[in-house]
Amino acid sequence: MNPLYHQAKFINSSPHLKDAPADQGSEIAFAGRSNAGKSSAINTLTRQRGLARISKTPGRTQMLNFFEINEQHRFVDLPGYGYAKVPVAVKLKWHELMENYLKKRKSLRAIVLVMDVRHPLTEFDWQMVEWCRHTQLPLHILLTKADKLTYGAAKNTLMQVEKELQEVNFPLSIQLFSALKKTGVDEVHQALDRLFKQGDA
Repeated sequence: MNPLYHQAKFINSSPHLKDAPADQGSEIAFAGRSNAGKSSAINTLTRQRGLARISKTPGRTQMLNFFEINEQHRFVDLPGYGYAKVPVAVKLKWHELMENYLKKRKSLRAIVLVMDVRHPLTEFDWQMVEWCRHTQLPLHILLTKADKLTYGAAKNTLMQVEKELQEVNFPLSIQLFSALKKTGVDEVHQALDRLFKQGDA
């Protein structure tokens, strides 16, 4: 466990990249389909229940949300994607915002891709994996809501996803995670330490 992440504080929500904090230091962005448990993961990792807003209505994260870990390190909560009830125009706006961030943000060091263990490797997830492979951006995958399955079923899903991702031929790491049961928190902290260290090198 790294208490550094417990110091995280909200900086701002940016509807456009120009509104983001200064593009310096190192950022790790959290990406994932709406309702995959992205905000819950951030709150659990920082031990702050209300840091990232959790909504009962998926698709509420419509901006880039920045959180400071320390002067040089930040988390970024990207807009959740793929929620069917959101108007097409809004989806396109999110997509453009995410694309601009992913292509232009110099301080971006890695992606943490959040997937619901019961619905892994959606079309969006594959797009993010391919993006990271194409840009050689380090990727760590969280299979969230692991508490919703038995340990055996969750482990089987993990192995199946690992097998499918081997075909991508790109180095990445993957784990089970549960915000409710606090499963996998230390493992994520270790991955974040490693990713920030690589980015700072």
